[in-house]
Amino acid sequence: MKKYLLTAGFCFSSVISLFARAPEASVDEQIDAAVGPAAQLISDVIFYEVPISDTTGIPLILVWLLLGAVFFTVYLGFINIRGFKHALDIVRGKYNQVGAPGEVSHFQALTAAVSGTVGLGNIAGVAIAISLGGPGATFWMILAGLLGMSSKFVSCTLGVKYRDVHEDGTVSGGPMHYLNKGLKERGMAGAGKFLAAFFAIMCIGGAIGAGNMFQINQATQQFIAVTGGPASFFGGGNAWMFGLIMAVLVGLVILGGMKSIAKVTEKVVPFMCGIYILSALIVLAVNFTNIPAAFVAIFEGAFSSSALAGGLVGVMIQGLRRGLFSNEAGIGSASIAHSAVKTNVPVTEGFVASLEPFIDTVVVCTMTALVIVVTGSYKMDTGDGIALTSTAFATVIDWFPLVLAAAVILFAFSTMITWSYYGLKSWTYLFGNNKAAEISFKVLFCAFVVLGAPIKLNSVVAFSDAMLFAMSIPNMIGLYLLAPVVKREMQAFLTYVRSAKKKPLTEEAVAAAQV
Repeated sequence: MKKYLLTAGFCFSSVISLFARAPEASVDEQIDAAVGPAAQLISDVIFYEVPISDTTGIPLILVWLLLGAVFFTVYLGFINIRGFKHALDIVRGKYNQVGAPGEVSHFQALTAAVSGTVGLGNIAGVAIAISLGGPGATFWMILAGLLGMSSKFVSCTLGVKYRDVHEDGTVSGGPMHYLNKGLKERGMAGAGKFLAAFFAIMCIGGAIGAGNMFQINQATQQFIAVTGGPASFFGGGNAWMFGLIMAVLVGLVILGGMKSIAKVTEKVVPFMCGIYILSALIVLAVNFTNIPAAFVAIFEGAFSSSALAGGLVGVMIQGLRRGLFSNEAGIGSASIAHSAVKTNVPVTEGFVASLEPFIDTVVVCTMTALVIVVTGSYKMDTGDGIALTSTAFATVIDWFPLVLAAAVILFAFSTMITWSYYGLKSWTYLFGNNKAAEISFKVLFCAFVVLGAPIKLNSVVAFSDAMLFAMSIPNMIGLYLLAPVVKREMQAFLTYVRSAKKKPLTEEAVAAAQV
């Protein structure tokens, strides 16, 4: 217990020491100066680019994720399309199993995982992609979402299949477990242990970066913008105080574990998505006559012949990078939440998980992109992603940034509580599934909520993207090697579904369908 509390205490003392430095620079500037260089170095390593022109390069990590998504889509016979109805049926409870091990329902698992992906990437990330790549980036974001459905299907099926169900009924699952157990079954125990540990370390970094610091940073900036700007109390070097308030709220939820998180997300996610989509529809309705021109701009920007000299690839990169950042397909994080579902048939949760990239990227990201394009706001230089999206919405209703600010804070809050669970499960995988390890990580996570509030956008994005995408390296290796396992499970379930006289869904019934 002592060593874990010492780790958490060190983090808090580091934050306090930053606040106590000489007043020649603000707290915000001190934090950015301390974290920024390291974040940029990590980003440069993870996003190593192969130059294809004087101005454009392709990050190898994007190629790694995209090729995987394409492979799984083809290998599983376009399960992202033909499995859509099955996914909806499972979420509605058609295949529920009474007494199955797990902590949450299919719907709760979906909302928990969606809360981890539908966040500031859908608002700020989309705006960044369009501002850098133009409207054409939207097309590539949608494509990333559709292909990513297959990667999620594979990852989350494996997450449930190789999970650990503890004596108290709680569950631990995700890439750490299927890399370790799954590769051991294939005679690669040493490689499996190494990849599992590497994933866990990167996931902890991703939880602190993408799932924490990026979220609280953008929520803080939007809150400051609607409460007086730089001249306000929080804008005058006290942004960390807003982070402290959010840290307390996050702490109150995550203390209860996955069941507590699921109870919050099953209410917050449908509400926040509904409010955001309704708001976007209002903007689109007001700009109805501009919608056809917006779609023309999107398709022309995606395939314009004028962009062939490196520009086309640049647009693709921005769209794919932000699309994959948003839905996290191939990253492996969502399988940690889906592993807690109540089921004896792992592939059912694979179907449910495939809905995530569709909701996150094809629906929510596209709505954001259309608002930005139809209003012409993408031509403006606002300085950061959230400000661009806010400007686009404000063109219809001048007080709309207040609504967006509330949505941003909800997005950020729900994402943080889900990513705290991802980080926690990775932490306990490395240090043991005990109360001391749990408490130490939760304290550490809340400390970084405070730390992330004032840091500048560039440093947060660099660190967030790097840690998040680094998780895909071990995860995708595991998905490739274990894809045959998923295909067998999928074919057995589909055979069971097609049977004329279906018995109640059980592990045995699906296994019998394999014969």
